[in-house]
Amino acid sequence: MVLPVNIHSNKYYLFLDECGDQNLSNFDPSFPVFTLCGVIMSQAQLDWISNEINALKKEYWGDKKIILHSRDIRKCQNGFEILFDLEVKQSFYNRVNSILKEKMYVIVCCSILKEPYIRQYGRLNDVYGLSLSYIMERTVFYLDSLMKENIHLTTTVECRGKKEDRSLLDYYNKVCDRGTYWVTSERIKNYFKEFELKKKSDDLIGLQVADLVAYPITRYVLDERAVNLAYDIIKDNIYQKEGKLYGMKVFPNK
Repeated sequence: MVLPVNIHSNKYYLFLDECGDQNLSNFDPSFPVFTLCGVIMSQAQLDWISNEINALKKEYWGDKKIILHSRDIRKCQNGFEILFDLEVKQSFYNRVNSILKEKMYVIVCCSILKEPYIRQYGRLNDVYGLSLSYIMERTVFYLDSLMKENIHLTTTVECRGKKEDRSLLDYYNKVCDRGTYWVTSERIKNYFKEFELKKKSDDLIGLQVADLVAYPITRYVLDERAVNLAYDIIKDNIYQKEGKLYGMKVFPNK
């Protein structure tokens, strides 16, 4: 593995994606969880993983534009029908896993278990804001650990619609302005410089990586004992501190 020459760049990205929905009033009892997942990459890491994934896309789809989306891959739909061929599917999964197992990104994520959350806090609470607050806080801790000066972080989220996009920006600004219990507003603003909303058609590799890792993390949260090979591939990329998973929050605690 060879990283681009700008490995010491102070440009970093936080890509965010969701698994499940924020609805506490009417949700699928077979999937009672909401996960907000962030992946942090330096510019050099983003360049490397983008090159690898774009090469994978060209290998399997040629010049056809394809967006990696976890649900479409699992369902073999919306361009992923080639995965009905089991040999192609196995080869494709092996290639994806070989990329995602590399230490080219760091995961910070928060999962809300809806049923115990409702019992403890009710249905009117803000699960997205809570999750985002945790992720931004742990992102600060991770960037602090790099001991670099003048890090410039861009937070990138996929567009959802005018109302939803406005809410996302409001959540982000509130955390920046108020800080969290552990991190002051000043510390957050020291890193969080930009917030951008991008369309799926923009084909941002960082958002696709966030999507690919969010689902296996959510399945792990729902049942730690179940076979979860995709989680086993990515688990070492979850932010760790002193040998403990420091970038994965399950709320309320099990």
